[in-house]
Formats: sequence, structure tokens, C-alpha cells
Amino acid sequence: MWPEPYRGGVPKEFEELEGLHVDVDDVMYMPSLDAPSDRPHPFVYFINIRNDSKERVSILGRKWLVREDGYPELVVVEGDGVVGQFPEIAPGGVFSYNSYHVTRGPGTAEGSFFGETESGRRVFTRIPTFKLTLPTES
Repeated sequence: MWPEPYRGGVPKEFEELEGLHVDVDDVMYMPSLDAPSDRPHPFVYFINIRNDSKERVSILGRKWLVREDGYPELVVVEGDGVVGQFPEIAPGGVFSYNSYHVTRGPGTAEGSFFGETESGRRVFTRIPTFKLTLPTES
């Protein structure tokens, strides 16, 4: 569905928009959240998407890459919008949200948000890699 910016460089149909940034404000292990028995470790993350460009940007989709320590497969989570919304971020604006990943154990997450500027340019911005650390780890 969405391009893979991590393989083969920047996707041809999307360009990285200068001034569109993602900050991961916090990541917390939250064992009180519902999680399936095969992925019993929920990690809540808090994200800000900042638009310091000169154009309004609509976020249309996201793609997450989750790597779990000790497991060779890459978990890819992708879809339309962000937490059920399609935020439009004006120049100087910020869209903040939180969500969570469930894993089999510790690992890392990273990804991209995909969107379109008001002039019709298809753009993306990277979500920086962050650690998913169990509380017993140091």
C-alpha cells in the first residue's frame, strides 16, 4: 500500500519535505493495556508531527517497522491516516497523538508518515528509531 522508504533510498513518488519533523516524546511500557497472549508486551508512545515548512500538509498514512530482539522477522504495520484521523497541519502547526505497539519482548520501532502538501506534492517524513525496553532491562 505505502512505499518502503527504507529499501532502495527515497521512494520515487514521495519526497522528504524539509521542515516536516517527527519527535518521539516518550515511550512507556504499559502492562495494564490489553495485548494478545503471543505479544504480551504493550509499549505506549507519544508522537508530535511538526510542520515547519511553508505549506499545509495532510497526513494520509503511516508505515511502522518493528524489530523484536531475538526474532528474525520484521513486523510491518501500515495503514491510512493516523489514529483514525487525517490531520492537516498548517505551517508552524503540530499534530500530537499517542498509540501503542504490542511485542513479544524488547526491540525497536521506526517508520514514516506519508502525506500531501496543499500544492499536491507527495511527501514523507521519517519517524526516528526508538527503543521498546522492558522494565527489567537496563
